[in-house]
Amino acid sequence: MKKRSDVPDDGPDSGYGIGDLLGLGSQSVRKNYYPALQERIEELEQERNRYKWLFENALHGIFQANLRGGFLACNPAMARICGYESAEALTQRVIRLREQLFCSASEFDAIRQELLNEGSLSARETRFQRADHKPVHVAVTLLRRPDLGPEVVEAFVADITERVLARQKLEQLNATLERRVEERTEALQNANVGLRYQIEEREKVERELVVAMEAAKEANRGKDKYLAAASHDLLQPLNAARLMVSALQESKLPEQETRMVHQVHRALEGAEDLLADLLDISKLDQQAMKPDLGYTDVAALAQSLAEEFEAVAANEGLAFRIRTIPVVVKTDQRMLTRILRNLLSNAFRYTRKGGVVMALRARGDQLRIEVWDTGVGIEEDKLREIFTEFHQLLPQGTGGRQGVGLGLAIVERMVRILGYDIDVSSRPGRGSRFVLTLPMEPSQALHELPRAGTRQGFSDGFDGISILVIDNEPAVLESMRILLERWGCEVLIAGSKVQALEVLEHTGQIPAIMLADYHLNNELTGYDAIHGVRRYLGLDIPAAIITADRSDDTRKLLRAQYLPILNKPVKPNRLRALMTSLLASG
Repeated sequence: MKKRSDVPDDGPDSGYGIGDLLGLGSQSVRKNYYPALQERIEELEQERNRYKWLFENALHGIFQANLRGGFLACNPAMARICGYESAEALTQRVIRLREQLFCSASEFDAIRQELLNEGSLSARETRFQRADHKPVHVAVTLLRRPDLGPEVVEAFVADITERVLARQKLEQLNATLERRVEERTEALQNANVGLRYQIEEREKVERELVVAMEAAKEANRGKDKYLAAASHDLLQPLNAARLMVSALQESKLPEQETRMVHQVHRALEGAEDLLADLLDISKLDQQAMKPDLGYTDVAALAQSLAEEFEAVAANEGLAFRIRTIPVVVKTDQRMLTRILRNLLSNAFRYTRKGGVVMALRARGDQLRIEVWDTGVGIEEDKLREIFTEFHQLLPQGTGGRQGVGLGLAIVERMVRILGYDIDVSSRPGRGSRFVLTLPMEPSQALHELPRAGTRQGFSDGFDGISILVIDNEPAVLESMRILLERWGCEVLIAGSKVQALEVLEHTGQIPAIMLADYHLNNELTGYDAIHGVRRYLGLDIPAAIITADRSDDTRKLLRAQYLPILNKPVKPNRLRALMTSLLASG
């Protein structure tokens, strides 16, 4: 820009003088004669320098440009946003905003038209093209300056790349969450449809199942109620198969057949555990399982579990010890038994060598029931995950006896219902320790518990013991007969009370114990059959109910009649323990 000839040169950087900016000639700008004017000029100079400093040091980009061309001026922040080393480099290289600055020519055209129509544009999000041709997300505020030219604009620019990326990530997370919810919903719907189809296809659908199905539709909880209502029919064939396989396991078979029988046994065991766990987890989730509190001799309970798991330990080649102390607690005995049984099952499942220990310890007024194992152990960051549904410590195919992943989830829920505490500690590769803490009752409560008679030992079998088995399923009767005969028992079988009385009259035998299914034909029960036999013989013969019915009502009814319960499918070690207990009480 040329200097005016009538203005003196005040310095090497002078263009127009301050006097020229104010519209004064050289004769008017005289410092000696106009002190007030000089003071005003200095204030304007300071103001100009302040705006210049703000322009150059602003965090946001500022530029002036012609929409039909390129930049007229810009600050360093604008150069940084666009990836140029300086403002001069940006203004020199970008001479066409449409092609060189904006990533989208159509978006530039839309912005230009809006500016021409409205005169300004506020916080419009768009993308600028950096020097390396990569896009940068910006929010730009534009003001048209028709006083400087028909398409001259001034703009403020903010780099919003982080905000856009965060928004995109949030949108992606929302989309992922929605997809997972949809997949989960679809999976649940498919599970419900599949379960409904299986149940409806069964030939022996009972009236209770129809009622449960209708109630499930109304309550939108069909899956759990279908499973509970169908449990009896589902468990009966499993029970028969399990007993038959157990009988085969005690037979002398060729090596290949023995291996096949063992594999069938494992498969049935997995199916039984899964079905039983599903039934319990369903009742727990519906809050349908309420504690039935009573005084319990924990030492006797532990000893009973020890007898049950001795066969498991022997079969796996593991050591198994228990340490007890005389102690009484007020608890739901069935739930406490299930908790300890699941902890022991879990310990044996993940222990390949070494052994398992269950110990009772008193700590003040608290009882600690500890289950130790020398198994694979658990990583510290996985300790809480083991109590979630369908969680397994070992992935499939890594060896060890696989579980169904519900045992510890059931433990956690039952512990919560009873108000106890459970803790776990572990060292990977060395083993784990589970500790159940519950309040103890005063020591005198132990003397108030009813005492069973002295237990006789039947470690050598049940040779010559006469047993009456009552069940309306022929397959179950046959399986029980074969298994008990392998144990040396003399077995009498009947499908109802009437048949049982006919068998006793025909044989003239008096059974040592009776085992009866609860649900018999014609809406009769095993309790009725046991009572009828006792009345016919005039003897209080020891008896127990073996049933697939796991409802609280049935359990309370039978406990009121002092009849022990063994749930189907029957595991041989539990059946042995029950028979031993019955014979000892006779």
